[in-house]
Amino acid sequence: MNQSAKEKIIIAIDTPDAKSAKCLVEPLAGEGCLFKIGLQLFTAEGPSIVRDLQSLGARIFLDLKFHDIPNTAREAVRSAVRLGVDMTTIHLCGAPAMVQESVQAAMESKTLVLGVTVLTSMDSESLQSIGIQSNPENQVLRLAEMGVANGLRGVVASPLEIAPLRKMFGPGLTIVTPGVRPAGSDLGDQKRVMSPAEAIRAGADYLVIGRPVTKAPNPLAALRSIASEIESAR
Repeated sequence: MNQSAKEKIIIAIDTPDAKSAKCLVEPLAGEGCLFKIGLQLFTAEGPSIVRDLQSLGARIFLDLKFHDIPNTAREAVRSAVRLGVDMTTIHLCGAPAMVQESVQAAMESKTLVLGVTVLTSMDSESLQSIGIQSNPENQVLRLAEMGVANGLRGVVASPLEIAPLRKMFGPGLTIVTPGVRPAGSDLGDQKRVMSPAEAIRAGADYLVIGRPVTKAPNPLAALRSIASEIESAR
């Protein structure tokens, strides 16, 4: 099924509380994009924030990067499934058994389990500091290969790894890409970035975009501008 440009956008709702999250999401909920609830907002508000945003018509990407023993990760994914989220994340550093259990927990549900590979704030020096001698691209491919071998159907990876992932796995793997910044945007703490058009041309399925929309004077106008940029790249 062909997606609209807006359906390829995931807005990162990195707000401190439910009130500010709902104020941000309400005018955008009818645009067709997804909304990412991460650690800050979920820790502040708990599962109720998922339900609150769903009540506004929002589709939810619950990005908590579960990384624990297989049993605990499985039950966490089951909880996400019960919340009715469209996507949720595990960290692929959790190893094969954790991936298998997590994927199994979402079977026969609409929830897509995504494997987080290497955070977009990390580079080769960051990896070396924790004992990983691979560069980011090789580490992403290694983790993705392990994940796919254990049933995973989607990954989270920076824009710079989209093309290598497509080459290795073809069109069947869902690739969700953070580290996307429209031309002229502040890079913040991101180190491996691309513009929305570049990421779509490289083969991304979904783009996670936060501050360029959420901190814009007019978030709706910013969202529509990014969607137009994506449309021009297709």
